[in-house]
Amino acid sequence: MSRDERVRVLSIAAGGAGVARARDGRVLFVQRTAPGDDALVRIAPSKKRWSHAQLVELFEGGPERRVPPCPHYVHCGGCTIEHLQYDAQLRTKSEIVREAMRRIGGFEIETPEVVASPYEFRYRNRVSFTLRRQAGKQVVAGFHELGRADRVVDITETCMLPEPSLGAVWGAIRKAWGADAARLPSGTELRLTLRVTRGGDASLLIEGGYGGGQPDVLLQLVPQLLSIWHRPRLDEPAVLIGGDAYLVEQWGDAQLRVGGALFLQVNRGAAQLLDEHVLQVSAAVPGLSVVDAYCGTGLHARRLAEQGATVTGIELDPHAVAEAQRAGVMVIEGTVESALPSVLPTDLLIMNPPRSGVDQQVIHAILQAPPRRMIYISCDPATLARDLARLRDAYHIASVRCFDLFPQATHVETVVELVCSIT
Repeated sequence: MSRDERVRVLSIAAGGAGVARARDGRVLFVQRTAPGDDALVRIAPSKKRWSHAQLVELFEGGPERRVPPCPHYVHCGGCTIEHLQYDAQLRTKSEIVREAMRRIGGFEIETPEVVASPYEFRYRNRVSFTLRRQAGKQVVAGFHELGRADRVVDITETCMLPEPSLGAVWGAIRKAWGADAARLPSGTELRLTLRVTRGGDASLLIEGGYGGGQPDVLLQLVPQLLSIWHRPRLDEPAVLIGGDAYLVEQWGDAQLRVGGALFLQVNRGAAQLLDEHVLQVSAAVPGLSVVDAYCGTGLHARRLAEQGATVTGIELDPHAVAEAQRAGVMVIEGTVESALPSVLPTDLLIMNPPRSGVDQQVIHAILQAPPRRMIYISCDPATLARDLARLRDAYHIASVRCFDLFPQATHVETVVELVCSIT
């Protein structure tokens, strides 16, 4: 049975919800609240020690609260902490990383620095939207509603996350897809990932659905859109169904051919700051042996090789492998689990795994032939802390620095430098 209670919000949790305590001692998680808020909340039927709650009335806002500027923010789940001032967002992410390291990894570290994004808004060069066809040829396309994954909030070009050129292309595609979005592949639900280059050229990846739609018409109606890809199933490769196979992207000092589902960081300005830090921590010297695991297009590998290091990359995506090899990077195509034992030991191991972290087989390979140093780049503090705990007996933490690649959300990138303690 739900009940209402007046609470004071204490902090922000990893998912963006404010944290408060009920009178009976349970921890409450309340979305759209800020530290210091004096609020009336509706407590849902709960677990023994915690419960979700809904903001009913804000009596007094905390000192870090602001009016969120995005017109979609009330219901949209695309952003979770836009109601916090930006410096408060950075402090929140720093505390999330420190707390994950303490609670999950058992590490007591100083609260790490979070390097701010050059742009607080309009920073994403790639955005994924969910499109749903509803009864009466109604189409909604946008982000899932906060706390309601079964609902989609219709998002227009007024969204404040995409780079300006991406927002403009998104608005043009929405107008061009026709009644019932008939110019897109058929199906009740599609996932649309739109990407723009620094020069404003765009590509569209459509996941799900069947049939090709009318890609040639879309390309004609949206001049900035140069390529359209389709992947009917997630276990299938993306297929070009219209336009150019590749866009040319200038990424720092590297020129990349971008096509299909090739991964690049969504925040080009903050990613450049992160890359510069990784290069500095690497301390590359001629002859240094480096393994760059989950290397993608080999951006780190290229720069380290330019400084005289001998670099071997490991990457599963064949498109990324081809792009790295085109730049002269030595890359093993395959999983890190299978390839890493063959290239260890090494002076430096760089790992930039997916959000799920590294497999236990990778940890085992590292402990069997420990690199002298490691740089672990993580987009999830929880899996980072878990993996570092697995390496505790062989490595100590030399430095931790975070980078805000995702303003308005609690996601944060963390770079940890590790030094082998086995002599």
